[in-house]
Amino acid sequence: MTGAPNPNPRTDAETNAADVRFAAGGLLWRDADGGRRLAVVHRPRYDDWTLPKGKPEADEPLDETALREVREETGCAVERGRFAGTVTYETDAGPKVVLFWRMTLVEEGTRETDGEVDEVAWLTPEEARTRLSYPAERAILDHRPVTEVLAPATEDVEPDADAEPTDRSR
Repeated sequence: MTGAPNPNPRTDAETNAADVRFAAGGLLWRDADGGRRLAVVHRPRYDDWTLPKGKPEADEPLDETALREVREETGCAVERGRFAGTVTYETDAGPKVVLFWRMTLVEEGTRETDGEVDEVAWLTPEEARTRLSYPAERAILDHRPVTEVLAPATEDVEPDADAEPTDRSR
């Protein structure tokens, strides 16, 4: 996977359509005592917590990519539900668009150790909001437009929900 967001995004004039990379993933839910839990994965390479996702294989439709990546990163058999939204951010390789689908657990399994993901945590929605490393992924979880969470902010100023996003990190 292309990694952490690039702190120096390109301008629109520097980006061609061919530069845009795509990935897909899922919000994988399971029912548990005390309510629903969301799968969140830890990537040791970036030391971050994200929703399970990844790049498509050659000619693979993105909805199938989402299923495969969630299975690979969580070890679970899953069923894809409705489309949940997109996250867009800059990487060193160029802009990336990640499409997410809602998913439900069919059967828990064991994950193959591959070094890409070293931990899967099943969290309440509130725990996931705290643990997820990227505001845009929290926005998908909260069903909010990404522009609400990507507006620049300082400690003294609340983000302006109507502002154009300038921080395109995840």
